[in-house]
Amino acid sequence: MFAFAPPRARRRPGLTPMIDVVFLLLVFFMLASQFGREGAVSLSGGGAGAEYSGPPRLITIYPDQITLNGVESDLAILPEALAPLTQAPDDPIILRARAGTDLQRLTQIVEALTAAGFDRLVLVE
Repeated sequence: MFAFAPPRARRRPGLTPMIDVVFLLLVFFMLASQFGREGAVSLSGGGAGAEYSGPPRLITIYPDQITLNGVESDLAILPEALAPLTQAPDDPIILRARAGTDLQRLTQIVEALTAAGFDRLVLVE
């Protein structure tokens, strides 16, 4: 008769390679999630409880034009048009984007106003 070798004991799979892969994925996603912070736009406003004083400062953003208190304006002269309406750079300026306005246009206007020294922009619907 044939003499077969005794059956081997079954080995359990090792978990070390799987733990290494999970750790590498964790490190990758932790590092990759930090890249989006540089492009953030800050809209720091006083919120609902803040005091509002002075003349109205409402900028309405349309897809093809900008209005300041209902009067059509240009982005290049918008900071100069806001200067007589504000008493200090931390006066709130209300931004309202109308339907059809894309986020890039809103970001462009926010960056232009922030560069001009207006640091309290409030975005409303």
